[in-house]
Amino acid sequence: MNTLTVDSLELKGKKVLVRCDFNVPLDDDLKIRDDKRIVDALPTIKKVIKDGGKLILMSHFGRPKGQVVPEMSLKPVAERLGELIKKKVTLTPDCIGEEVKAIADGMKDGDVVLLENLRFHAEEEAGDEEFAAQLAELGEVYLSDAFGVCHRAHASVSIIAKYFTQVASGYLLRNEIEYIGGAMKDPKRPLATILAGNLAGNKISSKIDVIMKLIDISDKIFIGGGIANTMLLAQGIEVGKSLVEADKVDVALEILKKAKEKGTKILLPPDMLCGKEFKNETELKYCDTDKQDKEWIAMGIGPKTVQQYKDELADCKTVIWNGPMSVFEFPNFAKETFEIAQVIADYTKGSGLISIIGGGDTAAAVKTAGLDGQYSHISTGGGAAMEYMEGKKLPGIACLSPKGFDGRRKFLIAGNWKMNKTPREAIKFAKELKKAMPNDDNVEIMAAPVFNSIYPVYQELKKTHIDIGSQDVFWETSGAFTGEVPAKMLKLTGVKYCIIGHSERRQYFCETDQTVNKKIRAVLKEGLVPVICVGEKLEQREAEIEKDVVKGQIKGALSGIEIKDNLNIVIAYEPVWAIGTGKTATPEQAQEMHEYIRELLKGIYGELFAASTRILYGGSLNAGNAKDLLSRKDIDGGLIGGASLKKDDFKAIADIARGIEK
Repeated sequence: MNTLTVDSLELKGKKVLVRCDFNVPLDDDLKIRDDKRIVDALPTIKKVIKDGGKLILMSHFGRPKGQVVPEMSLKPVAERLGELIKKKVTLTPDCIGEEVKAIADGMKDGDVVLLENLRFHAEEEAGDEEFAAQLAELGEVYLSDAFGVCHRAHASVSIIAKYFTQVASGYLLRNEIEYIGGAMKDPKRPLATILAGNLAGNKISSKIDVIMKLIDISDKIFIGGGIANTMLLAQGIEVGKSLVEADKVDVALEILKKAKEKGTKILLPPDMLCGKEFKNETELKYCDTDKQDKEWIAMGIGPKTVQQYKDELADCKTVIWNGPMSVFEFPNFAKETFEIAQVIADYTKGSGLISIIGGGDTAAAVKTAGLDGQYSHISTGGGAAMEYMEGKKLPGIACLSPKGFDGRRKFLIAGNWKMNKTPREAIKFAKELKKAMPNDDNVEIMAAPVFNSIYPVYQELKKTHIDIGSQDVFWETSGAFTGEVPAKMLKLTGVKYCIIGHSERRQYFCETDQTVNKKIRAVLKEGLVPVICVGEKLEQREAEIEKDVVKGQIKGALSGIEIKDNLNIVIAYEPVWAIGTGKTATPEQAQEMHEYIRELLKGIYGELFAASTRILYGGSLNAGNAKDLLSRKDIDGGLIGGASLKKDDFKAIADIARGIEK
């Protein structure tokens, strides 16, 4: 994903709020046992200090479950960080509140403040909007440098970003994106992936998505741990008392079938290290995989497998390793895992192999082996790395998408539910959408429920790639305006997009170009994205003045709004005569108007802005006509009414968009 980095921002004199992962292990006397996570954050920390920023760090620590637990204070982190940077680090008494805000406001350039444990507040893990807003009040720039929690939609990880016009990644997160993202999208080949786990972990049922993804991109896949046992059983090989999912043999066969079709080489261990019982380090023996004793348990791979790995990795240019090959925590089981670690380290040094260690237990294994400094990249997040490799949209990375213009447009498939679905029905439908919609970054999805359903639907969808929209907004921030809802309150309920100027609002509720303009200003001020609706009535098209009508609506809507780096709008062209009538503009008519709108934007804000702005079609788009419409050069998605209320129809439109390349 294309994200800005800390190098892209001017930091001098600004309060820079940085999300780190300082969840370090402590001894019984509350002394830090391993400061690697603090050390890994130093490049970003030193950059902000050097550039004259006012550095405000925040992190979670442990699982205090929303309670203040003194043993989980970040005090040891503040002390150790101060030693490393040779500078005072002020630990605040809390992470939000007036006292904390006063400390932040009183900072001088180069000062360093560490907020107390975020998870002392249950709102952090809940992804609470108001908690995120309170954190955001402390800073002017937001940096994310905590890859290990980027797969979590927590308040300080992803929700907070919407409150800033300047967001970017730190150096640690940048490296994760470059190495893991680069290996998944454009690897140097041959690419080998090693997917394993210790005796107790990595069941095939929990890894099928990542295995299927790896089959698509890998030349070779080495399988170990419990996953290997299930795949061996699928091939008719007895695995004794070893960890196995006998009810997932069909899944294993599906994996093997896909690998064969794709030409991806699957390598299963030819021999195993076996033991009488788990944690018994004395009764051990090596045995060939197809000759395992029914009374023994596979604890790891054997020497034949190590040699196989060494031979097969010899010609590889990239390797991704996730999951140790044995229960390495016990010395008598660790030998083969450490040997694999040494093989990969040797190839990294000797033949320029790009070696990526997938975090978690794998990182712990190579550290225990004393080899943690000998690889191209060691990920700081096990779970996040796995989800990133699956191709999932990580909330903590997706929120950093640049708000500037680069000439590229991603499809937006937006569902306007209008005055349909009770809150209970809306929640049920949101659950259905969550299951049905693929979790990827190629097409953006938006759902706009009735006002009273926005927050519960957001709670259901906030950990997915489906964004929330509102069907209207009011321009004032508060006051005696009965029945209206301001942009700030919408943002606090999870809204990202606001539909403004819909033809039904114009027709039934006296919406004008002037009120549309006021609403757009309010929405932009809160960092939300207006979906600005324009379009002509049937009599206006028949009078051949449709372009004049649309021109007047766009110029009125954008009157006095200047282009800035963070100006982000969507235009929705909706021929009024084709809404709810069953009529549809022909693809040629729709493309002609979309092209005209883009030319209007070019005249107002310039070519790059026009080329980057998405223009949706909003006139009875459905699964039957979606391909013809979305294939047109200037149509970037749809504002969909009736078809968005039916899961299968809405999914079909999104799937069609995914299959179109422009």
